[in-house]
Amino acid sequence: MILSEKHRLLQKLFREFAEREFTPELIERLDETGEFDWDIYNKMAAAGIMGAKIPVKYGGQGGDSLTHVLMLEEFARVSPVLAIYANTSNSLGSGPLLACASEEQLQRYLPDVASGKTILAFALTEPDAGSDAGGVATTAAEDGDCFILNGRKRFASGAPMADYALIFARTDPTKRGNKGISLFIVDMKLPGVSCGAHEDKMGIKGYPTSDIILQDVRVPKDCLLGPLHYGFAAAMKTLDGGRLGIAAQALGIAQGCLDEAITYAKTRKQFGKPIAANQGISFMIADMATELEAARELVYSTAVLKDTGSREASIKCSMSKYFAAEMCNRVAYKAVQIFGGYGYIKGYKVERLYRDARITSIYEGTSQIQQLVIANTLLRD
Repeated sequence: MILSEKHRLLQKLFREFAEREFTPELIERLDETGEFDWDIYNKMAAAGIMGAKIPVKYGGQGGDSLTHVLMLEEFARVSPVLAIYANTSNSLGSGPLLACASEEQLQRYLPDVASGKTILAFALTEPDAGSDAGGVATTAAEDGDCFILNGRKRFASGAPMADYALIFARTDPTKRGNKGISLFIVDMKLPGVSCGAHEDKMGIKGYPTSDIILQDVRVPKDCLLGPLHYGFAAAMKTLDGGRLGIAAQALGIAQGCLDEAITYAKTRKQFGKPIAANQGISFMIADMATELEAARELVYSTAVLKDTGSREASIKCSMSKYFAAEMCNRVAYKAVQIFGGYGYIKGYKVERLYRDARITSIYEGTSQIQQLVIANTLLRD
């Protein structure tokens, strides 16, 4: 896909920001400690990144979906976890609000999200509701001018530092599956809200993940987002954009792996010549580059399609995530293979990217769920 002059300029700006601000020392510290880095977060917020895709009327930059994809790809090429810093506010954070919140709620919350003052955590997954998102067991019972929430959310990225959580809870216990689920924005400082232990993850370290525990939490009724029982529909609308974001992250990780593999293959010598001179290596690089370019074309075109409001955009978002995530894992595998034993050692970028790549085929809908969505859409009567 040939980018417009505007998008080429934005791509260049994102790349320069990542290469300048995402230093090797910062990236290593994030991976070693797993702790959130407020300094880089504040730098990104000051640059307008947290509101890149949020509409201008709510304090954001008003970027389109392709701009969002380009930003995440360039950031993930250098640091996949810092791409998540940029993605949350523009996707799973603002997405549910834009999908169903009232104008008053949008004005109340989004400007602070766009500025970086407020961090949101998306909380759909539960101990028994992962791929089966309709299995939500968290409850929200009406009680006067409040709802009382009880339940436990799993794998809530950003929960430990979030100001608010977007909680999906069952408001009609007589309904099964995806019916009777509503969406609430919950202040993390309310009595009865707590976080579980930080998860010690395989990769994407530096953006803490934990459970959110809700024990008799009284949430004002004006914190209900959208109509009652509209939560599942809001989640699915949000996840379309989220899946496109993960596809962009996968592009960036794969590009980082390819860059590292090419440089190493040109400089590493065995049998008296660079290993790039061996077809076993050069053909792997050819495969990596070709798969990456095919995925990029799919993801970019889907981003453009999404902003047209086309009904085909939903299936294309699933296709993009499925293809890009699987491609990313294959490319990361080959990059480590090209590095040989060095690729297995910490301190080499491909080792970290290999670990970071794995999550792309799991979160925001596994590859198998994407296959299910694609197949069901195509085979629907």
